[in-house]
Amino acid sequence: MLQLHNLKPSHLSLKRILFGGLSGGIGIIGIVFAGAIYVVESLTRPKKPTPFDNYTFSPYELGLPAEAVVFPPLQGDHKISGWYIPCPGATTTILVCPGFRSRMAETLGIAAHLWKAGHNILVFEYFGHGIEVGTPVTLGYREINDLFGALAYAKERAPQNRVGALGYSMGASIAIMACARNTAIEALVVDSAFATHLGVIDYNFRRAFHLPSAPIAWIADYLLWWRAGYRFHQVEPIRDIARISPRPILIIHGGKDSVVDPKDATLLYATAQEPKELWLLPNADHCGAYFEDRRAYVKKVTDFFDLHLKNEGHLRLVDPASSELLESTGLEVPSDHLSEAS
Repeated sequence: MLQLHNLKPSHLSLKRILFGGLSGGIGIIGIVFAGAIYVVESLTRPKKPTPFDNYTFSPYELGLPAEAVVFPPLQGDHKISGWYIPCPGATTTILVCPGFRSRMAETLGIAAHLWKAGHNILVFEYFGHGIEVGTPVTLGYREINDLFGALAYAKERAPQNRVGALGYSMGASIAIMACARNTAIEALVVDSAFATHLGVIDYNFRRAFHLPSAPIAWIADYLLWWRAGYRFHQVEPIRDIARISPRPILIIHGGKDSVVDPKDATLLYATAQEPKELWLLPNADHCGAYFEDRRAYVKKVTDFFDLHLKNEGHLRLVDPASSELLESTGLEVPSDHLSEAS
C-alpha cells in the first residue's frame, strides 16, 4: 500500500514551478507593457500618406468662394491649413473644427449650409491630423493651440464679427476647453465630444477586449507623458464645460457611438450650466448625426447660431473694440496646454 507520508516533493518540480511562474509573470508584464505602448503609439503616431490624399471634395465642387489660408497656432512654429469662406454682409464667423485624424474637407457639407445661412466660415485642420505627415499628434493637448490660432485669424479677418464654433469628436472636446478659456467664442455646438481623455481609452478597450483598461491605461498614462509630454488628466473637457456659461452650448451625440461613450454626452450636459441643450440621436454612430437626418441636423445647428449669434438682443459677452488678435482678447490658457508641436 502506498505510504503517502514517504512521498517527498521533487526539487526538479519545484524549480519548474518557480521558473514557470516567473516566466508567466514576465509574460503578463510584457503583454501589459506591449498593450500600453500600442495605446500610446495609436494616439501619437504621425499620419501616413496615401495615394488618395488629394482625391477629395473641395470648396470648388460646392461652389463656395473659399480662400486657401495658412496661419500660426497660439504657440508653435508650424502652420495650420484652412479655408476661409467670406459671406457678404456677415456679422458672424463660425469656426468648424474636425476631429482626430480628420480632414477639413470632411466638414464642408455643414460648412456650406452655415455659409448659406449668412455666416463667414473658417474650416481648418489640426496640424498633423489632415494631409500633414511625419508629425506626432495628441488627442487635444497640443491641438488646442491650433484652435486659438484659428480664433485669432478669424478675428483678424473680421474684428467686429461675433464668433461661434462647431466641433466634431476631438475637435468638439478641444472647443469646450478653448471656449472655457476665451470668451471670444460666444456660442458652441459640439458633436460627439468626449468627457475625458482616459474615458475614450477605456471605452475603446472595453469594446475591443471586453475587459477594463486598467492596468494597461495606467502604464500608458506614464508612457504618454514620456512620449508626448502630457498625462490623461490634462485633457478633460468635463472639468471645463461649466465655465462656458452664460454662453450657450448645444451638445449632439449618437446613441450608437462606437468611438466615444454616448454616456459622455449626458455627463457633459449635466455638468454644463445654462443655457444648454442636449440632442441625442438613438441610432447614430460616431459623428453620424448629420447623416441620420441631414435636413434636421442643418436646421438644428443653423437655428442655434441664428438665435445666439445673429440675434442682437442676446447677451453679448465680447466688446468688439477690445478684440484685436489674441494679445487683447484676454486669453487664459494654463501653461500645461502650451506645448511646442514636435
